Amino acid sequence: MLDLEGEVLQAYWEDALSWIRRAADGAPRERLLDLGAGTGTGALGLARHFPGAEVVAIDIAPESLRRLSVKALELGLDGRVAGFEADLDAGWPDLGPFDLTMASMSLHHMADPSRVLRDVLVATRPGGLIAVAEFAEPLRFLPEDLGIGEPGFEDRFIEAVTPAQLEEMPTLGSAWAPRLSDAGWTVLDELEFRIDQNPPRSPSANRFARAWFTRLAHAKADRLTPEDRATLEILLADDGKQSLLHRKDLRIRGVRTITLASRSHGHPAV
Repeated sequence: MLDLEGEVLQAYWEDALSWIRRAADGAPRERLLDLGAGTGTGALGLARHFPGAEVVAIDIAPESLRRLSVKALELGLDGRVAGFEADLDAGWPDLGPFDLTMASMSLHHMADPSRVLRDVLVATRPGGLIAVAEFAEPLRFLPEDLGIGEPGFEDRFIEAVTPAQLEEMPTLGSAWAPRLSDAGWTVLDELEFRIDQNPPRSPSANRFARAWFTRLAHAKADRLTPEDRATLEILLADDGKQSLLHRKDLRIRGVRTITLASRSHGHPAV
């Protein structure tokens, strides 16, 4: 799903990384960190937008890091992008200092994101930056009336699975500027990036939509009514014009917020 997201939301990623690059102009950016790198969309994007910089990609999943390594090799970036397997809930690894960290859709997965933000602060050179990308609500894909079941299915689906997600990830949908300030960072800016693809731009949009709903369905989709469970089954099916794989009426929309903060020169050096 992470690979599909990088492809389908390519325009968002390009806009976000370009904004981060402009914010970092005028200061050394030699070592960069992608915190919770997944399969590498952000890490590889950082390498392209910061030519010559070394990028360290931290993730807990070895399979994701293997996929990142393959993509870096294919793009000729394997000499500049290095994966590092670590469980940040268990403590901060000794990776040396960084000039810029990007944490895209990863901090809400941490058991104690405030502690992780403090750890990143200590590992950041004075004047260094962090860019935290998160969202208030999940992406949306479907029209109000699907032609099957009761209208408004997507709203009810999100409402049904959100409590289970919050039980597992209590900081999901949080405002991150206050959290950064509390961890010692100086918040510089915050920008909303609006996603609205109607129709979707990528031929992989249908597969991405099904992967998205499949993942969310694991979060207590049994809380749906029997009628909505039947609708979900049709949407996730391999065949049929009403399935997510074959629908012609998808519209991908959402908002991601990037909060930019810096480490002041008053903090102890690494």
